Amino acid sequence: MIQQIDYFLIAPPLVLALAAALVLLLDAFLPARPRTRTGLGLATLAGILISLGFVIAQASGGGSPRSTFCVPPTLAGGQAQSAALCSFVVDGFTLVFAGMVLAAAVVIVLMSMTELAGGAIPVGEWYFLLLCTLVGAVTLPASRDLIMLVVALELVSLPVFALTALKRYDGRSSEAAVKLFVVSVVSTAIMLFGVSLLYGIAGSVYLSRLGQVFGAPGSDLPAVVTVGVVLVAAGFAFKIAAVPFHSWAADVYQGAPIPVAALLSVISKAAGFAGLILVLVTALFGQAGTWTPILAIVSALTMTAGNLLAMRQRSAVRLLAWSSVAQSGYILAPLAVAATTPGAVGTSTAYLVIYAAMNLGAFAVVMLVSRTTARNELDDYRGLALRRPAAGITLAFCLVCLAGLPPGLAGLFAKVFVFREIVEGGAGWLAVVMAVNTVIGLYYYAVWTGRLFTPAGRAEPSLHRPPATAWVAVGLALAAAVLFSIAPQLVLDMTSLSASG
Repeated sequence: MIQQIDYFLIAPPLVLALAAALVLLLDAFLPARPRTRTGLGLATLAGILISLGFVIAQASGGGSPRSTFCVPPTLAGGQAQSAALCSFVVDGFTLVFAGMVLAAAVVIVLMSMTELAGGAIPVGEWYFLLLCTLVGAVTLPASRDLIMLVVALELVSLPVFALTALKRYDGRSSEAAVKLFVVSVVSTAIMLFGVSLLYGIAGSVYLSRLGQVFGAPGSDLPAVVTVGVVLVAAGFAFKIAAVPFHSWAADVYQGAPIPVAALLSVISKAAGFAGLILVLVTALFGQAGTWTPILAIVSALTMTAGNLLAMRQRSAVRLLAWSSVAQSGYILAPLAVAATTPGAVGTSTAYLVIYAAMNLGAFAVVMLVSRTTARNELDDYRGLALRRPAAGITLAFCLVCLAGLPPGLAGLFAKVFVFREIVEGGAGWLAVVMAVNTVIGLYYYAVWTGRLFTPAGRAEPSLHRPPATAWVAVGLALAAAVLFSIAPQLVLDMTSLSASG
């Protein structure tokens, strides 16, 4: 049998892979000059934009799902099925996650060009590893078998270890890389054990086939299926920094270069949620009675632990790290009622898209301030809106968005979406926990925002003409947050289509 490959469908990850190879070759043969650093950044940016163009072209080609890397059901062990089993599917879900990842990557590359301007970090390796991570992040939401899903998830994770440690001779970066490596290895081992159990019971790696086996009415499944479901969910919980697998987040975020911290908080988190949604909703929906109560409890603990730990922080990056943990809890909440509400996946995805814009804007401003302050603590932001109105107002707007306060209506609408979904799903207690945590979150967001408009009692360092790429990154993230505040229905419509796709 000769398998047919639809190269148009795999064009987004394929373009990113070719761009990664091109960047590595250019770095090897071009002289080490400032122009070379800029050129490599622009080549990376061009590859991402071309890949994003293919995603847009696929979205405009119609709403019907398309697939490739398919085999007939008779060769996949599914004689009773009427359609081929496919490993790569492009539908609404795939396009929304791929578009979000690539749009966030544009901002992160612009941040990287600012971070690499000093020449202390090897540029070619940085962009190569970044593009490899993006290949995995774009491939993962299209993966429809367990093997491709695990490989794509590891392709997201493995290059981040090296990116975290590329700031040479920095002890905190090395420590952060080791912690991230250990946590990721453990989570992968747990997930693979769970995957092996599911495969052993179902006899197939395809998610659609798993859904048929585990969702068959009246089927007498062994208790080991429950163990497999819990282990797979635990493996993804490591990736999204959900309780009780969250302790690595703050140290890794603080030790990594700020663009890498932004990548972990948005792109890596999005990939983790995409994989979690695919496995639970597509393959294990018939076992929803097992995993929905677990997700509800994990969601409540995650948002509570993240908010309480964020209240104690004095470092800006550590505060954003624990805030990111809390936001994971909010994103998980609708999935806890996915068995009873058909819009749960769309709601979680909508919150994730809005959160990505808000968080990237905050990280972009934090990177600007980190260029002139060694410790990058909250007190270093005192009077920032008075000294640098553009940076200060952008950070203030992103923080109030994360808090869910006007005029940051994007965050407010995102929380309303989640509240509505979990109340309709019958999880009233989870809505109460989320309401309490929203109030807790208001405290540390408001304290940081207040510092931005408080006159400094002593001379504060000013931002010394950062590269234009930094301001472009700030502007793009701010524009997205403002757009979502003005027209949140755009996100809701887009993600509802992804849920139905």
